[in-house]
Amino acid sequence: MTPIDPAQAEPHPYTREMAMIHRIFRRESRLMTTLVAAVPPGDHARAAVLAGAWRAYVVGLHLHHSGEDELLWPALRPHLDGEAERLALMEAQHHALDEGLTRVGGLMDRWAAGAAEPDRDELVAALREHHELLCEHLDAEETTVMPLVAAHVGAEQWHAVGERGLAETPRDRLMIALGAVLEDASASERAEFVGRLPLPARLVWRLAGQRQYRREMRRIRGAWADGPLPDGAAGAPEPSGP
Repeated sequence: MTPIDPAQAEPHPYTREMAMIHRIFRRESRLMTTLVAAVPPGDHARAAVLAGAWRAYVVGLHLHHSGEDELLWPALRPHLDGEAERLALMEAQHHALDEGLTRVGGLMDRWAAGAAEPDRDELVAALREHHELLCEHLDAEETTVMPLVAAHVGAEQWHAVGERGLAETPRDRLMIALGAVLEDASASERAEFVGRLPLPARLVWRLAGQRQYRREMRRIRGAWADGPLPDGAAGAPEPSGP
């Protein structure tokens, strides 16, 4: 969740960004399956790149879910009467996803060590399973829990979740995280999201962050990095250079 410029603060939680963040995990979990499946047997260098990308993905998903478990759900729970089962479902799905991540992580390490075709194929099957479970969870969260958050959680509590995630994100990954949010956003979403950032963050994104994100995506995606990438705001010019 984005750090908010105090001048842009709202009296209600900015829950629209949850769908934007969820797009990251839907996209990257789907794409990881495609990228791993395309690696030829024995390509240790490519396997190492994707294993590193997977570890970064897991860190991001863990930060997202732990922020909900430790800050967001406790803030919401006192306001629920007969709807507490919705949070129980979220927590159960988080647990199931954690177990799946552990399994995929073991398969990823084994495949990265040898880049063998049977290990790759087993990993691809586990990645598909993770993607399906993740999408089921994100769909349920957006349709059944986010409306409750919008109704019962204050903007300050919502902001605290974002601040916690921001504080735990390595500084050298902040522009990567921002680019990931903006990549599939509409022009209006990009303009609103970037407009809510503090001015220094907007400047860093425009001057250096976009290039950093493009380089990272080209390194990870290879031939899949040819699509449109985020420009940071509606009408912003494409940066020159790599």
